[in-house]
Amino acid sequence: MIRKVIIPAAGLGTRLFPATKEQPKEMLPIFSKTVHGDMAVKPVVQVVFEQLYDAGLREFCYVVGRGKRGIEDHFTPDANCVRNLEGMGKNGQAIDLEDFYQKLDTSTTMYVNQPEPKGFGNAVLMAQPFVQNESCLVHAGDSCIISRDMDYIKKLLEAFERFNADAAFLVLEIENPKQYGIVEGDEVEPGIIKVKSVVEKPEKPKTNWAIMAMYVFHPIIFKALEETEPGKNGEIQLTDAIQKLVDWGLKVYAVKLDKSHAHLDIGSPERYWEALELSYQQFCKRPNL
Repeated sequence: MIRKVIIPAAGLGTRLFPATKEQPKEMLPIFSKTVHGDMAVKPVVQVVFEQLYDAGLREFCYVVGRGKRGIEDHFTPDANCVRNLEGMGKNGQAIDLEDFYQKLDTSTTMYVNQPEPKGFGNAVLMAQPFVQNESCLVHAGDSCIISRDMDYIKKLLEAFERFNADAAFLVLEIENPKQYGIVEGDEVEPGIIKVKSVVEKPEKPKTNWAIMAMYVFHPIIFKALEETEPGKNGEIQLTDAIQKLVDWGLKVYAVKLDKSHAHLDIGSPERYWEALELSYQQFCKRPNL
């Protein structure tokens, strides 16, 4: 049973400067809903946390960057803020904030500092003391997936257990997948791919199946990360470590998402605009989401 979650959130976010000069990009807002179904605006990393919490996960490690305490501050309950909202008659917002704080109070939270931006893979590796020798879930802090029933977390965890996998992750068919890690493999059953290769941001993608930033790993991933050399930009890519698992003959699977799932990624101004549009459509325009 998976208990521990790593949420890397240490990137500089330079493509979103100056908005991210003094705050983590993961704290940028997208549309969401309150506990009563009203429209709300929440940091994307809070949406990620609440989705994982609602799926039953309770132990979280955030890998954060130097000099940006926005995530730690936001994820620290503030009773005075709740009281101030109540005093202003904003009871709906107070109740929603209390619900968020209740989730935090019933979770375990740890922070690891990544002093230099050495890549997504390095951020995961830095969380090894938190994970120890357990399997874990890794979820990027700057992207999320939304759908009507949020079934994708359950599907991923079930596939990992059922295939006794060393790694499993989500993939989505993308029209232009050059900015993603790309998967090749054989579909062993509907919706499940046995992975033969993964490539990070190829110039000429061989498939349109792009890796979404949500993974489940056996602790062998840390050995693979330790043996992964930095790429030409000096960063250690998680995709390269996954390829090592494939090269070692280990069991790596991809779980397909379908068109009912919307992927929100705020990594660039264009993607952030799309994330705002998609989150508004999914959370705020559709009843009973």
